[in-house]
Amino acid sequence: MGSDAAVARVWELAASVAAGEGMEVVDIEFRREGGRGGRVLRLYLDKEGGPNVDDLARVSRHLSELLDGEAGMDGPYTLEVSSPGINRALKKVEHFQRFVGKRVRVRTREVVEGRRSFLGLLKEVRESGVVVSQEGAEFYLPLAVIEKANYEHDWGA
Repeated sequence: MGSDAAVARVWELAASVAAGEGMEVVDIEFRREGGRGGRVLRLYLDKEGGPNVDDLARVSRHLSELLDGEAGMDGPYTLEVSSPGINRALKKVEHFQRFVGKRVRVRTREVVEGRRSFLGLLKEVRESGVVVSQEGAEFYLPLAVIEKANYEHDWGA
């Protein structure tokens, strides 16, 4: 199983386990790290009020048991389960919807209205994209061109 297929399968398994604990999967990374080419499977989970260490440990144990018997996860890897942190990634429409009215940072794969980097207020979320207000202008950013997006905590508030 390739890396993309493995991530899709892990997402499927993890979503079910996380939902059972009242959490959601925010992001999954499966990559080589370290000098010896070790693989790390990193899951970011969230819930209203944020997950605590016990929440994350329960999901980690349960998911580890499921993955041990999963085809395509052959070879050694390290499983890490954590919260997404204060500046959490925004990957799905549902993620963006929670942060309407908040500050977000978005990087696009393609140039949109002369730029690829946006930092502003998330004004609107549509099925196909988001609207970010920056410096008095509004930019419609289709989800298909968003490379990376995250909530940008306002430390001054």
